[in-house]
Amino acid sequence: MINILLDRKESPSILESNILYLLIGILLITIGSVVQSVEIYSGLFITEYILILLPILLYLKVKGYSIRKTLRLNSISLRQIVHVILIVLLSYPIAVFFNYIGIVFLSKYGQLLPSSVPIPTSSKEFILGVLIISITPGICEEIMFRGMLLKSYESLGKKKAIIYSAMLFGIFHFNLQNLLGPIFLGIIFGLLVYKTNSILSSMVGHMTNNLIALLIGTISLHGEEMPLDIRIEIPDYIVIIGGIVMGIIALILGFVVYRLIESMPETEIREQNTSFDIPIGSFYSYSNSINKSRNMDVIEAFPLFLFIIIFIFFNYKYFFI
Repeated sequence: MINILLDRKESPSILESNILYLLIGILLITIGSVVQSVEIYSGLFITEYILILLPILLYLKVKGYSIRKTLRLNSISLRQIVHVILIVLLSYPIAVFFNYIGIVFLSKYGQLLPSSVPIPTSSKEFILGVLIISITPGICEEIMFRGMLLKSYESLGKKKAIIYSAMLFGIFHFNLQNLLGPIFLGIIFGLLVYKTNSILSSMVGHMTNNLIALLIGTISLHGEEMPLDIRIEIPDYIVIIGGIVMGIIALILGFVVYRLIESMPETEIREQNTSFDIPIGSFYSYSNSINKSRNMDVIEAFPLFLFIIIFIFFNYKYFFI
């Protein structure tokens, strides 16, 4: 009985996390959009640290939940860091392919919007971009998704926890053009967290991904905005051929990424059971030990239902009107 009570205090429930997710999402599209429209870098700083990170840490502290256990604040080895960076480097083109599918659809039936991410035009702005666009989301958003949400969803089973938190990660971007790619990356980040038993692995992965995007944007555009608010007039056969080529590349890279995740050095952990300790030395045995079979009930899912309604309204307003 004592151990059961300790487990209950380890992390927030699904309902608690879903309510926080809804409230933070509302803050993002209200206060966050306002401060970012005034000045993008300071606005992103406020959004990430004050609107996303601060409420989560305060809630965990006030409610008495274990911040270390909820967020998996454990160390990782240099070999694991190298594996994470390599996995994300190879995963980036796959995420681009998934976003390409969404962009093709929107270009045919809706409109495309210019990216809201600022592209550096000087070395000073590039350094600022690394701090605000790469490092900051890697810390704040990972604490929310691969920290609080992933831990809360473990009662549904490891696979559902990874998939659900990844889907919410994609939706949280409030951008149909940038939906499928983040969902895929969210799955990768979740696997890395379970493989290493540390949120530091997903933080490194998230930072690496955003840094790649920042570098590509800086090199290719040099501060010039592309007119994405028009329909793309490209012959269908070019779109199809491009999609097939990208799909083949994504499939090959996906296999390599899968093998890299399998071969990644694991962190041996001990999970506390209700009556005794279970030593766990492999990723697969660990997943089986927490892979409980139940679904999210209606009350738990209600905040997500409201969030999805907001997401649909937000995107319909900007993409299809």
